Amino acid sequence: METIFYCPDIRTNPKMPEAESQHCAKVLRMKENDSLLITDGKGFFYRATLLQANPKSCIVSIMEEIQQSKHWGFDLHIAFAPTKKLDRVEWFVEKATEIGIDILTPLKCRFSERKILKDIRIERILVSAMKQSQKSKLPQLNEIIGFDEFIKQPFDGQKFIAHCYDTEKTPLTKICKQNTNTLILIGPEGDFSEQEVEESIQQGFVPISLGDSRLRTETAALVACHTVHVINQL
Repeated sequence: METIFYCPDIRTNPKMPEAESQHCAKVLRMKENDSLLITDGKGFFYRATLLQANPKSCIVSIMEEIQQSKHWGFDLHIAFAPTKKLDRVEWFVEKATEIGIDILTPLKCRFSERKILKDIRIERILVSAMKQSQKSKLPQLNEIIGFDEFIKQPFDGQKFIAHCYDTEKTPLTKICKQNTNTLILIGPEGDFSEQEVEESIQQGFVPISLGDSRLRTETAALVACHTVHVINQL
């Protein structure tokens, strides 16, 4: 599998970022005139030639621009309450990127155990997962936002909230429409509060079930992501 390099400004700047340059020149020991595959994270691959191999700043020349069509015909947005253990958040965003996701929004809920989330490490994981899964579009990672504020934002598509209360819920497999923009709310380990569920319903969110098992936050978020893709592949 060919190595993919991430250079967000490659169209206007022929210099690769230092981390990518080091991987190219020092780790892979690539040399001048070698061919590289670069993505800008905006949906494009670039076939380029290495002009200068320098661990701090490799310089390339673009030979070909290749637009990669997205493998799914809708936008998938998962809004989730980050777990107390950061490695579980990292696991989720990595696997969701591999499967296919467009937007990730961390939520501050009433029972949230983590109300601050540093984006830098998460963004690195998103880049790595994008490259590993041979994608050219980097998922959008939003800043953490309060639940009440988030659910009032407009969304053009179907909106769901997954919770564990013994109230009427529809399995996601039975209600999710194909080729439709989809937003799913996943709560903290203590679940959404009953008030949050009611407020979300008032804002047009439909309560859903992700199965009979009680799932951890990061597992529920990934199951939701995967389920939407499976439905769209039927």
